[in-house]
Amino acid sequence: MTQEEIDLIMEDAEEQMDKALEHLRIELSKITTGKANPAMLSGLMVNYYGSPTPMNQVANVATSDSRTIVIQPWEKSMLAQIEKSIFEANLGVTPMNDGVVVRLSIPPLTEERRRDLVKRCAHLGEESKVGIRGGRRDAIEEIKKAVKNGFSEDIGKKLEDDVDNLSKKFIANVDEMVKHKEKDIMTI
Repeated sequence: MTQEEIDLIMEDAEEQMDKALEHLRIELSKITTGKANPAMLSGLMVNYYGSPTPMNQVANVATSDSRTIVIQPWEKSMLAQIEKSIFEANLGVTPMNDGVVVRLSIPPLTEERRRDLVKRCAHLGEESKVGIRGGRRDAIEEIKKAVKNGFSEDIGKKLEDDVDNLSKKFIANVDEMVKHKEKDIMTI
């Protein structure tokens, strides 16, 4: 096994772990904290003349105050489609269309709803950790396969430790992100 192959295994593991972390970051941004945040609508697709298009490509999305998101479409004909996509996304808010813009009023969170959102954050964190552990497992399998085929056991063991430490670092990042989001949710 060459140094290039070793680097490739480590890069693949890190890339897989990065993807799990990025997915968590995106999913956490969609969870409301009782405050208006345009990121809630990221990833929301609107039917634009027959093709699904990201919301931010058909409208300007902004907050007018801490509890209101205002969506102003580039074309007035898109108001109904934007409203429909928000309903279908099941965000827990009802869009209000005044003929010019669509407004989303974010309701204050009840204690029970806050606890549910904290559970959801923890669940998303666990899913992300599973992805990170999957990257770790794949890398260690590759290393063990290489050792079986004559690669140095000492170097193989060191590489396994490196992969382990990498996964621990990413899992610590997941814990930190989830903890931060939970704090945001529980802060009134």
